[in-house]
Amino acid sequence: MYLELQQRLGRAIRALLKEKYSLEIESVPLETPPDLRFGEIATPIALQLARTLRKAPKIIAQEIVAGLGSVEGFAGFEVAGAGYINARLDRVAAVTLVASANGSSFAQGGHVLVEHTSINPNKAAHIGHLRNAILGDTFVRLLREAGNKVDVQNYIDNTGVQVADVVVGFLHLEKKSVAEVRALIATCEERAKTSGRPSDAIDYYCWDLYANTSQWYTSGTEEENAERKKLRYATLHQIEQGGNETAEIADLISTAVLRRHLETMLRLDIEYDFLPRESEILHLKFWEAAFEQLKATGVLYFENEGKNKGCWVMTRPGAQTDGGKDAATTAGREAGATDAADAPDEDAKVIVRSNGTVTYVGKDIAYHLWKFGLLGKDFGYKPFFTYPDHECWISAVHGDEKHPQFGGATAIYNVIDSRQADPQANVIQALRGMGHVKEADHYTHFGYEMVALTPRCAVELGYKVAEGDMVRPYIEVSGRKGFGVKADDLIDKLIAAVQPLVDEKQASSSEPIRRQIARQIAIGALRYFMLKYTRNSVIAFDFNDALSFEGETGPYIQYAVVRIRNIFRKGGASPEAALAELAGLAEPGTNLAGEENEDIWALWLRAGRFSLVLDQCIAASEPAYLAKHAFQLAQEFANFYHRHHILTEEDAARKTFLLATAAIALRELVRSLALLGIESPEAM
Repeated sequence: MYLELQQRLGRAIRALLKEKYSLEIESVPLETPPDLRFGEIATPIALQLARTLRKAPKIIAQEIVAGLGSVEGFAGFEVAGAGYINARLDRVAAVTLVASANGSSFAQGGHVLVEHTSINPNKAAHIGHLRNAILGDTFVRLLREAGNKVDVQNYIDNTGVQVADVVVGFLHLEKKSVAEVRALIATCEERAKTSGRPSDAIDYYCWDLYANTSQWYTSGTEEENAERKKLRYATLHQIEQGGNETAEIADLISTAVLRRHLETMLRLDIEYDFLPRESEILHLKFWEAAFEQLKATGVLYFENEGKNKGCWVMTRPGAQTDGGKDAATTAGREAGATDAADAPDEDAKVIVRSNGTVTYVGKDIAYHLWKFGLLGKDFGYKPFFTYPDHECWISAVHGDEKHPQFGGATAIYNVIDSRQADPQANVIQALRGMGHVKEADHYTHFGYEMVALTPRCAVELGYKVAEGDMVRPYIEVSGRKGFGVKADDLIDKLIAAVQPLVDEKQASSSEPIRRQIARQIAIGALRYFMLKYTRNSVIAFDFNDALSFEGETGPYIQYAVVRIRNIFRKGGASPEAALAELAGLAEPGTNLAGEENEDIWALWLRAGRFSLVLDQCIAASEPAYLAKHAFQLAQEFANFYHRHHILTEEDAARKTFLLATAAIALRELVRSLALLGIESPEAM
């Protein structure tokens, strides 16, 4: 409702400016006043036009208000301060719009690709991975709500150094053969299935082995450590090359750990469509195809001098406006030109090293050309993981003939932590330099900061925290050092923490129902905690803060939903019937006028801002706006609930309106929580 009325007002002002002043402007700035006394929408447009029209802003504002006359959905306009225009909504018309708008009015219709999670398949997922996955999954939900076709991809680096480290551990610390590794995986799977404990699974086993191997690299003499590091990179080379026992072990482990990652994320209702693996990017020669395009367009050039001699490099973002070297410059460098203008660019980004190996950025450029349908190559596809309503596919060298179409997106979002900003910028630079400007403009690095633990939380998890560290705002985690919170452990601990409270409050309910409620609260608490902070904020996770039923938490919002449902349960009515009866009220405006009803209007207004918030979330790639909206809506309902006795209201017409108000709060809370990936319990 709110967004629709904003757009209506913007169109009316633009039309007036064109007619009265012969001015055409792209958009009208619209704001939300800090207090309802100043109306519901405000614009500083008169202040912005003062220099152009050579008039005082207040006079311009008065002329605009006089020229606007009446606009559908608005009760009137007034000039405020030095030239602001405040708009007051027709409250009855607004309520009618909100009540009838049961669904998204967006229809963007784009083909969007979102890559998120992308955990190295070498050990169990941890708390930092959860922020990535929850952010990505929520943004997928927002994009789909806005009418986009969204493919969800989870990139699997199954040939990287982290996987190599675990393979080194199996081969050289534990002296296991391929057959023994295969048997271990089967044993872990059976044991975890029987016990129901994630700690019995292979990803937990690899967690400890990875930490032990990392310590082994530095625990010997200087000579021993040097040989161990050589062993590490020899193992990495064998994995990348493929067709050997080392690569076979890497494939067995990475596939088994990947399956566990998908099972962990499914506990949070997070699903994927396609799992592209680095092994196929290598073996299907994606890089070779990209390399030819990069050379042909002059984005890459061969360096004959300086520290990057013998490498293929590209200019870093911002260093050159055209995004790359032209063919003449490239030819000059390859011929060994010595003109001063061709002096070595020491800051150039190396894409192919002098030994012929390709950097991470090079492979990433190839992958993103595929994402946009620009590579001229495709993966093979095989089914990998079955969800209740769809199949998740994985890349293969030779796949099934029939498969969904992936790639060829019109826009992509990469949920990758902020430390990867430079590599992401290099990929965008390469696309732009190759002439793919539109694609570069629709490439978004969805960056975020790390997740740490409060000292209190670290102690609760059983870690020893030095006395001096107890006053720190947070403690960083490290999987390599074995200090961290496995995702499944965190979920289990949250459920265990809330279960006694649910058992006490819902003693008459069956055990399965009580377990379900505890799970809903725990998952809601976790997801909301990860989403309420803006992406550029470091999160210090804390059990008590996340699970609190007071303040800005998931359980607080869930409880508002339960409270509203209890109202309708006790009143023997349904939310749908309450909204239907609203249309038959003779004078609904009496319930919206006067100071005593300002909280009712504030609640309807907040509910009507959903489309605006959704638009802001997508435009800024910031799900935190929806989390804040849901919390504020729950707060508005709490104010309303404490001031008005809904079920004991004696005036039948007013009771109908109060029930409709509760119904609209319920509808919008449930919808907002669903987009945050949070269930709305029937009881708590």
